[in-house]
Amino acid sequence: MLESALRSGAAGRHCTFEVFARRLPDGRRYGVVAGTARVLDALERFRFDEPVLQALREAGRLSEETLAHLAGWRFTGDVDGYAEGEVYFPGSPVLTVTGSFGEAVVLETLVLAILNHDSAVASAAARMAVSAADRPIIEMGSRRTHEEAAVASARAAYLAGFASTSNLEAGRRYGVPTSGTSAHAFTLLHDSEEEAFRAQVAALGTGTTLLVDTYDIHAGVETAVRVAGPGLGAVRIDSGDLAVLAVQVRQQLDSLGATGTRIVLSGDLDEFGIAALRAAPVDAYGVGTSVVQGSGSPTAGMVYKLVEVDGRPVAKRSESKASHGGRKLAVRRHRSSGTATEEVVSAGGPPPAEPGDRPLQVPLVRRGERVGPASSGDGLAAAREHLGEVLISLPWEGLALSKGDPAVPTRVLPPV
Repeated sequence: MLESALRSGAAGRHCTFEVFARRLPDGRRYGVVAGTARVLDALERFRFDEPVLQALREAGRLSEETLAHLAGWRFTGDVDGYAEGEVYFPGSPVLTVTGSFGEAVVLETLVLAILNHDSAVASAAARMAVSAADRPIIEMGSRRTHEEAAVASARAAYLAGFASTSNLEAGRRYGVPTSGTSAHAFTLLHDSEEEAFRAQVAALGTGTTLLVDTYDIHAGVETAVRVAGPGLGAVRIDSGDLAVLAVQVRQQLDSLGATGTRIVLSGDLDEFGIAALRAAPVDAYGVGTSVVQGSGSPTAGMVYKLVEVDGRPVAKRSESKASHGGRKLAVRRHRSSGTATEEVVSAGGPPPAEPGDRPLQVPLVRRGERVGPASSGDGLAAAREHLGEVLISLPWEGLALSKGDPAVPTRVLPPV
């Protein structure tokens, strides 16, 4: 495609591409934008160096003209988009890339790979955080995904409201708080559960979290309190009927004088499992597989579509995949109470202003230079805080886990 455009001269035409999702995953009422800063990181590093060019040359599929274009490739255009931590709906112009066709078209896979993954994780994590209310969640999914996806997942989950991650690289790279507990292997390593608990307390102090379900939970709790004393920080339960066990363990801890010892639950939890535990005496959750896999929706379903060429709107008309031409601007409308009522997307200019409108797109790159967050670590706390504020603005039914319409309807105005 690029080679053909270079040969015809069309590669130099000024184009606008937009990233959006045609629909939300089944059962979802909103999505969460995550990964934007990682896109900007990747864009700064995106180059075709000599080893890559040589591999392409040896493959024999590209002309020297195209290889020369790639050798000198630099993005010199503009990027605008929804801020990280913003929510999106069907048709929301999450990211807008403007530049020559030859510059912008090669970014499709890079942009979508990051946004589709990170937004899927953040969207699932936000639903879990809402279900958990004020109870913290530890992200523990690194063993259930690709090693680099694990780091990105931890970042996206923290952005969406998780309290910490067991992934130390996410802590180093992005400043995500880290925490974790012992594994069953540590208990099995020792000749008895008591010996394992004593070793852990000796190393980490009585504030540690002891895993009590390797053998018998009732006996494990008794041993844990006997070893650590009533000041034991927490116990973790990773199997069984968690709602019933939480009640039983709470009663047992209280009877042993460990009234301040917290209960952490883990074991294949998702947003529905967490919601089902709202009435249980739980202090924190550990979530792994479901969050890193988007809780059944491992991609956000975003697409990267050409919408404007040399200022002229262009649009795909395929059945079930039609798009709206023209570069879009978007605002979210709110009642005087602050509740969001509508997302208005307009091609060809900003929507007519109304009280309570909040513009959604922010500049990220100008003439090839980054103007957004300085790095994917910077701004993460602000994105997390912003999402909390945005979720509060959604209608209460929009936060429900049941199937239903998007929390806020999107209205696309035709080009003017």
